[in-house]
Amino acid sequence: MAKLITVDALDYVYPDGTPALFDINLEIAEEEFIAFIGQNGSGKTTLSKCLNGLLRPTQGSIIVDDLDTRQRGIIKQLVTKVGYVFQNPDHQIFAQTVYEEVSFTPKLLGLTESEIDKRVKDSLESVGLSKFVSEDPFSLTKGDRQKLAVASVLSSKPEIIILDEPTTGLDYKELLSMMNLLKGLNSIGHTIIIITHSIHIVASYSHRVIVMDRGKILLDGTTREVFQKEDELAKAHIKLPSLTSLGNSLGYTLLSIDEFKDIMVKQ
Repeated sequence: MAKLITVDALDYVYPDGTPALFDINLEIAEEEFIAFIGQNGSGKTTLSKCLNGLLRPTQGSIIVDDLDTRQRGIIKQLVTKVGYVFQNPDHQIFAQTVYEEVSFTPKLLGLTESEIDKRVKDSLESVGLSKFVSEDPFSLTKGDRQKLAVASVLSSKPEIIILDEPTTGLDYKELLSMMNLLKGLNSIGHTIIIITHSIHIVASYSHRVIVMDRGKILLDGTTREVFQKEDELAKAHIKLPSLTSLGNSLGYTLLSIDEFKDIMVKQ
C-alpha cells in the first residue's frame, strides 16, 4: 500500500508552553483503518490535528503526500488530502440547509456549479442522507448530524478521514450505522483514523492500533498484536474487553464472539 503520511521526530508544544507530543515517528498508508487510543491528555487529538495541518509541528515534520504541513498557504491542498470530523458535529455545522453545509468546502475550492452539485449529491448518498438535502441540519438526529459532518468532509474528496470520538452520544443503532459507514468508506479506498475510548469499537473495526501515553507512542501494530500486550496496555490504563482478556489467558487473542465460537468448535 502506498504511503500517505510520514511523521518524523514530531514534537508539539502549545502556545502556553505546555508540551503535548514528544518524538513521534509514524507512517500511515492508503486503505488503513487505524484507531488512536489512550487516556485523556495522552496526545491523541493533538497528533490528529497535526496530521491535517490544524496544528503545525514545533519540531520535526509531517509530510502528507508531497505536502509539508509546516508550509504556509497549503490549507486548501491539505483539505483535499486529510478530512477532519470533530467529536461534536454541532461544532462544525453552521449552514441553514444540508445542501449548503456539504457544498461549503467545494465552493471554497473554486469548483464549478455542476461539480459542486455532483459532489454534494454523491457525498449525501454515501452517508444515506439524500432525502434530507433541503432540511435544516439541526433538525436531524445526533447520528444523522454526525453523518452530515462526514458528508461535508467527503465533498472535498480526501484520501484520509480522521474522526474524533465518532460514536460519542449515539445510541446502539446509530453507533452501528456510523461504524458500518466508516467500514464501507474504508472498503472503497479511504484511510480511516478514529480517536476513541471505546475498546469494543477498536476490536470490531480497526486493523491497526496506535496507543498514546503521555505524548508518546507506546504501542503500534495490528489490533491483535497490540491486544496481546495486556501488561503494557495496563500501564496506559487501558482495559481490554473481557472476552479478549479471557482469550489471552488461554493463549488466544480474541477480537470477537465469532472467533471465540470458532475456537470452541475446534476444541
